Parts: sequence; C-alpha cells; structure tokens
Amino acid sequence: MPPAVPAGTAPEAHAPGTPEAPADAQPPPPPPPASRPHDIADWRPEDPVFWKETGARVARRNLIFSVLSEHIGFSVWSLWSVLVLFLGPEYGIDPAGKFLLTALPTALGAVLRLPYTVAVARFGGRNWTVFSALLLLVPTVLAGIVLEPGVSYGTLLAVACVAGVGGGNFASSMANINAFYPQHLKGRALGINAGGGNLGVPAVQLLGLLVLATAGSGHPRLLPLIFIPLIALAALGAALRMDNLTALRNDRRALREICREPHTWVMSVLYVGTFGSFIGFGFAFGQVLQVQFQEDFGTPVAAAGLTFLGPLLGSLVRPYGGLLADRWGGARVTLWNYGAMAAGAVTVLAASRQGSLPLFVTGFVALFVFSGIGNGSTYKMIPAIFRAQARTAVAAGADPDDAERTSRRRASALIGVAGAVGAFGGVLVNLAFRQSFLGTHNGDAAYLAFLATYALCAALTWAVYLRPGRNRLEGV
Repeated sequence: MPPAVPAGTAPEAHAPGTPEAPADAQPPPPPPPASRPHDIADWRPEDPVFWKETGARVARRNLIFSVLSEHIGFSVWSLWSVLVLFLGPEYGIDPAGKFLLTALPTALGAVLRLPYTVAVARFGGRNWTVFSALLLLVPTVLAGIVLEPGVSYGTLLAVACVAGVGGGNFASSMANINAFYPQHLKGRALGINAGGGNLGVPAVQLLGLLVLATAGSGHPRLLPLIFIPLIALAALGAALRMDNLTALRNDRRALREICREPHTWVMSVLYVGTFGSFIGFGFAFGQVLQVQFQEDFGTPVAAAGLTFLGPLLGSLVRPYGGLLADRWGGARVTLWNYGAMAAGAVTVLAASRQGSLPLFVTGFVALFVFSGIGNGSTYKMIPAIFRAQARTAVAAGADPDDAERTSRRRASALIGVAGAVGAFGGVLVNLAFRQSFLGTHNGDAAYLAFLATYALCAALTWAVYLRPGRNRLEGV
C-alpha cells in the first residue's frame, strides 16, 4: 500500500473561502491503515500536495496495468471478427450466419458491463482485474478446441458468445481508473485507458492477418491459443502491481441511484453513437469488405490486410478526444464530432452506390477515427456533469466533501451504464448489416440508418448540453 502523506510535508490544501489553520495547530490524525496488502484507505486526488507526492505515481502505475488487462480483454472480445474470416465453405456458414457470430459476443459483452461495474465496488479494482483477466482463458481455450471443419454451427455460436466476457473488462477498468484521477486529468486518463483497451481490436486483427499469411486459413485455432500466455501475464501484473481503493466499496448502491438520473440515459444514447459505431464496425468491417467487394477481396488475407486500419486509428485518437474535451468542453467536441461522423456515413453511402473501393475505405476509416474521438469526448462529459451538479449543491449549502464523493461515485456508475448501453450499439450495427445484406445484397440501408443515428445524437447533444438556458450545466 502506498503511504499516506507523511508528517512534516506541506499541509493539505484548503478549500476556497475556508480560513487557514493556526501555525501551532496539530495535523489531523492519519487514516487507519488498510487491512490487507494492495488496499489503499487514504486517497485524495483533489489534494494537490497528496497528488504530487503520492497520488500521481500510484495512479499511473494502476493505469498502466489496467490498460494491459483491458487491451487483452478487447482482443478476446473481438476475436470472432477475425475468426469468421477463417470459416471457409467447408464450415457451411453464409454471410448472414457470420454476422450473427460477431453479434453474439458483442451482446454478451454489453450485458456484462453492468455487473462488472458493480464488481469494482464489491471486490476492489485490483482483485477484479485479476479475476476478469483469468476469465479470458475460457473463451480462448474453447475456441482453440472446437475450431475445425465439421463443428456444428450451434457450438460455434455458444463459443463465440462466451468471448463476450472480454467486453465486460472495459466497464470495470474505466470505473476503477476514474476513481484514481483528479477531475482536471480525467479526460486524459480515461482516454488513455480506453484507447489502450480499444487497441486490442486492431491487435487481434493484425495477429489474425499474420496467422492467415503464414499458416493459412486452415489453422484458425492458432489465433486464440496465442493469447493464453498473454492473459496469464496480464493477470500476474495486475496481482503484483495494482491496488484496491477501499473507499469505492461504499459505492454499491450507486448503480440504483444513477438509473434515476436523466443524464444517464442521454449519455448512454450518445455513447451508442460513438462506441457502438467503433465496436460494431470493428467486428463487421472485414465481412463487409468481403461481401460487398467480392472481386477485390476474394481471399481472407486480402480483407484482413485492410480490416485493422480503421480500429487502429480509432483507438489511437481516442485519448485526443479526451484532451480536446479537457480544453474545449466535452459537449462541444461531441457535437462537432457527430457532424463529422455524419459526413463519413454520407461518404460511405456514396462509395457503396458508385462501387468505389478507395472512397469506401476512406469513408469507413473516417468513421473509425471520429468514433474514437467521440468516445473520448463523451466519457469526459460524464464526470463533468456530476462535478457541475456538485458545484450547484455546494452553492446551496451542501458539504463540499460529501458533494465531491457523490460526484465521483455517480460518475463511476454512469461510466458502467453508458458503456453497457453503448456496447449494444455494436450489436445493432451487426444486425443492421445482416438485414441489409439479406434484403438488398448491399449495406446501403445500414449506412442510411447510421446517418440518421448521428443526426439524432448531434441534436440531442445540442438540446441537452449546449442550448442556452438557465438549466444548462456549465463546464460539460
């Protein structure tokens, strides 16, 4: 456990308007020591002295190992977006069946994000990271066992669904890291945590490309087996280097509280538009290229060679979405970003109708990039909403410390809820493609649906957070 601020260091910063303590005043007694190793009882990230001397170092260490575990979780979650490229005619699965194989892990991952968020408060961030990392062994080992010609489609559906456990890691990781950082650094920290996790999508696609190019499409089980030692290393790193914030264990009722908050559902819809697009496109892009441009992508290797590009760029720019939101405000960046995503959807639709592969790839890569920026800016909005509510409560006479704790508790809970609802957007993306290709043998209907979604999200962002009025939350 990292030490509390030692005696003799600079005193804790005073809140504005409170008188300074007399020079001969005794410092307050230190908090009780944590009962177990890796438990931190004293955590004050908004205290500049504590943050400089102790907090920043500890938070950075937890962030690094959180990113590693979440990164592998995303790789396992999106494993089947690559494995379907190995499933040739000998498996007897049509394109609609392959879209369902990628939709199921997306759905389970979305459902698991709610209990994973609560699990951080129940078991501790470090403890849950270790357990959730080890749980990734189940879908990887199962996939390594069953993937061979002759396996039933029902078995493949069940094993693909189990890969959804990797999607839950994001919610617990984000809720945990949110509690480690002060308000003015949350956008950057959450962006790095989420962006590093999102990089698991292009990582598994690049590994899939490597297996396809070297071993061929007849050896799909090699891909999941690669992750077994990586999962063990991630769990070991979390066990040795991460910590539990014991104060989070008082947050178990936060999920029920947050479900009565209107901003919960507004932010969830906005996150459907950004993260739902990112994860849905990440799962579907390779199949869309193979089906819609069959002459250009007749082999899995050819499709996999482009599949990773969009998720890679979208993951890399996600921290910049948080940084832009730190500077300009999350709502303003989110509004601009939805306009850019709408333009990307129009580009993809035009390219589809013209049969232009270069324009199609350009439009899709733009959608990935702007979905990544929007992921960062929307998640910056969440703690800013509750910080604005805390300022209002303090102005009305509430205790500042209680208001800050409430703000932090509700922000962590909303991160989990929005992450769960937003991930369902990935399910809708895959189902939209499935129905569009079943009905018209192209994705045009799906692209129109995406365009309408981005227009709705832009209007919602302006109406709730940017429209002038006395109820507007300042600083969001």
